[in-house]
Amino acid sequence: MPHFPKDSGFPDKSPSSHAVTVKNRRKRYLDLHPEYYSAELELADPLLYDRLIRRFQTPQEREAAGRAKGFSGVLQTDIMRSEARMDAISHPDPHAMMSYTRGPDGEILAEDRDDIPPSKEEGERLWQWEMGLRFMQGNDPDFDYKIVDEDEELDDHADKVDEYFEDEEPEWVVDNASGEDVRANLQGETGVQDF
Repeated sequence: MPHFPKDSGFPDKSPSSHAVTVKNRRKRYLDLHPEYYSAELELADPLLYDRLIRRFQTPQEREAAGRAKGFSGVLQTDIMRSEARMDAISHPDPHAMMSYTRGPDGEILAEDRDDIPPSKEEGERLWQWEMGLRFMQGNDPDFDYKIVDEDEELDDHADKVDEYFEDEEPEWVVDNASGEDVRANLQGETGVQDF
């Protein structure tokens, strides 16, 4: 069993326990920082963003996003989207959430109807789900995971709740409807009157 230094933020635990702690911290980070899913994340997977988010944007929303990115940002996104599309056609990934195929004349065929989210909200939910999974697996090359993975403040609050209740004395509700304490009348091994 590996030994984690005391200052690493991880107590002595098995590697699988360490992995669970890291994933819990990453999940907690995402819960506390919804801004992670900003439009800048589009570059992580421009094709998926195009299919799940951009397709539902109004022209005004696209224009506002373009202004926020600036000309070079729009150009970079368009180039990355085109390169990603060509790569997806040339080297299809059977495990990808969505795929591209070429028709007999070389045109890109429309996606399967089942791949199209029915609404903007569903597209955003799918986008956040996929990007959240990638984040949890450590697949965002632009993010410094060390900051999150070693932050004990992100540990699950269930441990704190358990700790709180461990210090409490149990109080059993055994009063009858009239407010009398009926503990003296209880009989049997279970403390409940047997019939």
